[in-house]
Amino acid sequence: MQRCIWANPNEPLYVAYHDEEWGVPCHEDRKLYEMMILEGAQAGLSWITVLKKRENYRAAFDGFDPEKIALYDDKKIAELMENPGIVRNRLKVNAAVANARAYLKVRDEFGSFDTYIWQFVGGKPKVNHWEKLGGIPAETPESQAMSKDLLKRGFKFVGPTICYAFMQACGMVNDHTIDCFRYDQVG
Repeated sequence: MQRCIWANPNEPLYVAYHDEEWGVPCHEDRKLYEMMILEGAQAGLSWITVLKKRENYRAAFDGFDPEKIALYDDKKIAELMENPGIVRNRLKVNAAVANARAYLKVRDEFGSFDTYIWQFVGGKPKVNHWEKLGGIPAETPESQAMSKDLLKRGFKFVGPTICYAFMQACGMVNDHTIDCFRYDQVG
């Protein structure tokens, strides 16, 4: 079975993530928030590092419940900084809290985070036709617009490259290469 070249067959987490999740359009608010936090946590690291810590993140961050995370205080942040199961970067941990607060404001303004975030691709996935991994851009005009607006709304760790990775993960774009078995399935 042909997969995108990045889905290392020796890493079962990568294979499962690629085969079951990456590129599948997501419209669940909490899952969208989770992916935004995980993509920000990944900055400067490999995605496999974050995948291996994902369950620890879910436990440490109350199942990615933005209502709870928005209330985190200095004591809770200090506790998170001692947790070896997550990426213990103070800026990234603080960003998760700031992003929960910003997320709640966006959700209240737009009725759902889904409505807000999907506007950057016109409400439906953009289907690309990449032959090779090397052709896939690190950012696009859509991810740049998303980043700019998120930053304006108080989100952190949402640069254009992180936003594009988020868009790929959540199926806002189909960036499976055309030889990948998932290309037609998610397209």
